[in-house]
Amino acid sequence: MKNVRTSLIAAALLAGASLAAQAADLLDDVKARGTLRIAVEGTYPPFNYKDEKGQLTGFDVEIATAIAGKLGVKPEFTTTEWSGILAGLQAGKYDVIVNQVAATDERRKTFDFSTAYVMSYPQLIIRANETRQLLTPADLKGKKIGVGQGSNFAEQAKGFEGVEVRTYPGATEYLQDLATGRIDAALNDSLLIPYLKQKTKLPVKAGAAIGQAATNAIPFRKNSPKFKAAIDKALSDLMADGTYAKISTKWFERDVSKPIENK
Repeated sequence: MKNVRTSLIAAALLAGASLAAQAADLLDDVKARGTLRIAVEGTYPPFNYKDEKGQLTGFDVEIATAIAGKLGVKPEFTTTEWSGILAGLQAGKYDVIVNQVAATDERRKTFDFSTAYVMSYPQLIIRANETRQLLTPADLKGKKIGVGQGSNFAEQAKGFEGVEVRTYPGATEYLQDLATGRIDAALNDSLLIPYLKQKTKLPVKAGAAIGQAATNAIPFRKNSPKFKAAIDKALSDLMADGTYAKISTKWFERDVSKPIENK
């Protein structure tokens, strides 16, 4: 009986220890470890990719590094394909994903999210010397709009009344036609336009935002309120001290945490 009682007590202690470990806040783990484990694709410019020297760089890499600094720990990056990145988070392979993850209702069933740190829009691309007011779908009536074949932007443009939609294999092709006057405007994600402009070196610029904003946030495991508060505070501090705006302007020519002001 004594042996049985001892075994039961040991089992209870082990179960209690297991429950306590499960209940530990992620912030405690991160602080004890001294690192924030961050997942990115590593092949998604300008957000995260490897430069010509093989170094991981990009907007999300710099933001994640700055967040780790605010937490007082070192960033530790893992690159993984998008198809398995959320499953890896669920399995505990890393602490956060900083990779333009939309905080959808379906994903919130599995993960908690930080406050939104990026706002993205469908946005027009126009010629650098464009003088016409192209601010709304109504302004595009009778115009030719270039979009990527099969993209969400192609479907959106097809809903613009009186607009001739021309589809292309990719951005390089329709930006070339835009620069030479074969089309009047193009449509893409607002976050990608500065990168596309820089990559192609064509005389084009960002135009008006058209459509609803989408917001992206940082997912992590559920039931870690201290960790969520710390991540949210880190983002808030980065925005308050100007670090976020500096990083954002470097990559996107504006502060992408704020709405676009059409002019």
